[in-house]
Amino acid sequence: MKVWTISNQKGGVGKTTTTVSLGGLLAQRGKRVLLVDTDPHASLSYYFGVNSEQLSASVYDIFINDKPLTADTVLDCLCPTKLDSLFILPANMALATLDRQMGNQNGMGLVLKRALEAVRNEFDYVLIDCPPVLGVLMVNALAACEKVVVPVQTEFLALKGLERMMHTLVIMGRSLNKQFDTLIVPTMFDRRIKAAIEALATLQKDYGDAVWQEVIPVDTRFRDASQAQAPVSLIYPRTRGVYAYAKLLKELEQKTNL
Repeated sequence: MKVWTISNQKGGVGKTTTTVSLGGLLAQRGKRVLLVDTDPHASLSYYFGVNSEQLSASVYDIFINDKPLTADTVLDCLCPTKLDSLFILPANMALATLDRQMGNQNGMGLVLKRALEAVRNEFDYVLIDCPPVLGVLMVNALAACEKVVVPVQTEFLALKGLERMMHTLVIMGRSLNKQFDTLIVPTMFDRRIKAAIEALATLQKDYGDAVWQEVIPVDTRFRDASQAQAPVSLIYPRTRGVYAYAKLLKELEQKTNL
């Protein structure tokens, strides 16, 4: 089972779109995929029409569970999607209270890692959508993964958020005694806009080989797909956004297999 975390300490850069798009492509290729929503705003959950505030169980229940985590404990929290092999572990607003409730408890940074270990035989891939805030949820998402995908909107304010994220990865790497396999992914790129071209050039100059050499373009089909509550590759398979994410997936799988 491969675990990828999609993270950035700035909102609105394409984290959820990246999670859904990669997960959809993997599921359509016959992989068993789990998408994990660790953002209290639950954008990933709502994308698939899951109103997590009305569910009997969510990822929050895994964090507050005081019994040993089993596969059944985790599987009971999952919701299906329009793809048979794609499932979601939904979030809810109660997650926003975790730092205050449990942030100082020993082992709280490894809860998600243990939960995913319990369902290791159930899935081929796990993609974790992170909140844009450093706290117990992001710590869990980073501790659980083997690869970090950092979507960055191609505009200068987003580049400042990237600085914070990369600094966080350094600090977390020291704390967890691991070196993160990180790929920075330029998103929402519009080649007609000079500022976007300049931001992309700055990104490549400052971060070099850590930056994916392609881009995810602006594509209105992403919005249309979210309204249909399905991955864009399922509804609009021939759009430029799908083509770009297919190339990104190929890059991620090649680097994972090295």
